[in-house]
Amino acid sequence: MESIEQQLTELRTTLRHHEYLYHVMDAPEIPDAEYDRLMRELRELETKHPELITPDSPTQRVGAAPLAAFSQIRHEVPMLSLDNVFDEESFLAFNKRVQDRLKSNEK
Repeated sequence: MESIEQQLTELRTTLRHHEYLYHVMDAPEIPDAEYDRLMRELRELETKHPELITPDSPTQRVGAAPLAAFSQIRHEVPMLSLDNVFDEESFLAFNKRVQDRLKSNEK
């Protein structure tokens, strides 16, 4: 049986590989849902074992460097995200945030 440290190392390595393929090479190998599952698994292990969190863990940073070909743009309207919604409760919370934001924009 794999140790927790081995599981964490394997998950971090796998996630970094797929982040590189997605953000730098623009050539993803796995669906977003699979990436999200791996990230959830890593977060759960790190939550249970916070002493094993490393500064370079994918959970401790956001994304990767974007492709140089991408130009920066400013969104006139905020880009709202479902942020990994996989169940009804999470969807309802997201929907409430959107509705609240729409109401505040009407004023």
